[in-house]
Amino acid sequence: MLARSILTAFLAVAMCFSVSAADNNEEAWEALRDGRAVLMLRHALAPGTGDPGNFDINDCSTQRNLNDTGREQARAWKPFLADHGIADARVFSSQWCRCMDTATGMDMGKVTEWPSLNSFFRNRGDGPAQTRQTIALVNELEDGAPVIMVSHQVNITGLTGIFPSSNEGAIIALPLSEDPTVLARVSPGR
Repeated sequence: MLARSILTAFLAVAMCFSVSAADNNEEAWEALRDGRAVLMLRHALAPGTGDPGNFDINDCSTQRNLNDTGREQARAWKPFLADHGIADARVFSSQWCRCMDTATGMDMGKVTEWPSLNSFFRNRGDGPAQTRQTIALVNELEDGAPVIMVSHQVNITGLTGIFPSSNEGAIIALPLSEDPTVLARVSPGR
């Protein structure tokens, strides 16, 4: 019985240590809560690469879409963000269905479409202009609830230089620039 109690106490202490060690990003979360940073994330899991040749932005059946795991990943953001003191947010999304479905699945507030967050995977030459437009839109926002942007790997890489996994986000310091400061990489699965 004594051995079980000692083991239980040891495991409780070890679990507390691993949770705090796994999330050393409190300053980044504080910056996001205080409006000194934004969260830009890659849509949840949508198996495949790119989009079919018959892609139509207004027809989800012509696009790569979230699978069941992707829908679960999107829903996981709400409790994850709540654990970090964020109950609602201003959410901006690419018009692609997998991004809109991620953004609405997060259930963090009204979702506003921002075409500058649309993928430029097929038209890489559009990337710099879209990135500059996203920077300008973010920097023009009034103070308010935290800002979350849902986009694509190419867009996030184009802005930050990092290659995010599906459903991974970057907390980025404000004001945004063409050489932004990434404060943390975050995901509900980490």
